[in-house]
Amino acid sequence: MKLLISNDDGIYAPGVYALAQALQGANHEVTVVCPDRERSATGHGLTMHHPIRAEVVESVFDPRIKAWACSGTPADCVKLALWALLDSPPDFVLSGINRGQNLGTDILYSGTVSAAMEGTIEGIPSIAFSLASYVTQDFQPGAEFAVSLLRFLEKNPLPASMLLNVNIPAVPAEKFAGVALTRQGIRRYVDIFEKRIDPRGKTYYWLAGEVLEEVEQTLDPKLEATLPTDVDAIRKNYITLTPLHYNLTSPVGVELLQGWEFPWK
Repeated sequence: MKLLISNDDGIYAPGVYALAQALQGANHEVTVVCPDRERSATGHGLTMHHPIRAEVVESVFDPRIKAWACSGTPADCVKLALWALLDSPPDFVLSGINRGQNLGTDILYSGTVSAAMEGTIEGIPSIAFSLASYVTQDFQPGAEFAVSLLRFLEKNPLPASMLLNVNIPAVPAEKFAGVALTRQGIRRYVDIFEKRIDPRGKTYYWLAGEVLEEVEQTLDPKLEATLPTDVDAIRKNYITLTPLHYNLTSPVGVELLQGWEFPWK
């Protein structure tokens, strides 16, 4: 298949290297378009007021892999690839493998998920991959799972307007508990802004939030109560697959509000 790979950790990140090399080794046609530096937690931002530059990258990946370093955000990278760099649309847009988990409400900030979401918006099946650790550097089990997942999805296509958010436990492959279909959980943070003074005597702040591990999960009435959250399943060493879509309309909200008579004058 023809695959486009991006990420938010940058073109030289070991996660994107592991993913691209594994998929090229599985005889897919791989193109990599990633930010030229780390662009984590940029969400779905687009560059509107500055030019976007893209430079060919050589001597990093397998010679058969075409690669560009892009000055923009992860979403910029995918949009630029689809509309300017590729000669035809890919069969899949893949993002990752990210260093660090993208679970629960983290996905709202995630450049990794946003790169995949950009592919979904353009009507291309898309998957975001993340390794649930900022310390572990062994991306190979996640890359091998990506190869298997692509092989499966080639015969079992994803529904339209949906992406898969995949999180890989940071344990050896033999310790994986399995693959779990999950719903998006909740991760909240105690946002601590550390106040500092720079050498010129001016004040600046450094965000150093700490995650709250035990947060009550609200069940969507449209989902089964037995469906685990990604936050819970990853703790049990499951590979989590969470289907996401870009339509943020709340069905519960529509059902509740449609009977209201709103004042309009």
